Amino acid sequence: MHEIPTRDRRVERHEATKAEILEAAWELVRTEGLAALSLRDLAGRVGMRAPSLYSYFDSKNGIYDAMYAQGSLEFVEGEALVPRTGDLLTDLKAGLRYFIGFCTKDPARYQLLFQRTIPGFEPSPESFAISVESLAAISARLAAMGMDHPHDIDLMTAMGTGLTDQQISNDPGGERWSRLVDEAAEMLFKHVTTRTTKTTKRGRKPG
Repeated sequence: MHEIPTRDRRVERHEATKAEILEAAWELVRTEGLAALSLRDLAGRVGMRAPSLYSYFDSKNGIYDAMYAQGSLEFVEGEALVPRTGDLLTDLKAGLRYFIGFCTKDPARYQLLFQRTIPGFEPSPESFAISVESLAAISARLAAMGMDHPHDIDLMTAMGTGLTDQQISNDPGGERWSRLVDEAAEMLFKHVTTRTTKTTKRGRKPG
């Protein structure tokens, strides 16, 4: 006879309240700005007093950290659904399209994950590891297709964040810069393949 697991309803209520607080925090930063998160306003949104928030998070930065982890997991889950063909150019275009779409869809989340707009906040090692592992997996996948120079990923992420910054700053809700993603991917692909061709030629021995 299998023993029926006992539910810990107190833990369930605690976790449900934490999720409610995080949802309210996202709503606030999307309207008031990421650095303007007020514990008083946040507590009011979930029907409690500000000191009560410390029963769920150890500090204001603890709330930001939980938001960072949540946003990072959302990125990872979405990135896993991006089609992969094994063709470098095709996959570069798809990956950059996903990145820019993810970022421009929610500027507050983009600022938290990819910029340093909150004075004194750094994600915890546990939360930051989500991003590190995701980037490492992407890097390994691209390296297997020939994009294996140490600077390649830096260049790719710079192109992605550059287009994102321009889009959010200068054409919010539009596509003036986001529509350039395929051209940017083609430029990076040309750079990678040209370098590879040159390296191959230099490595040939005279016949």
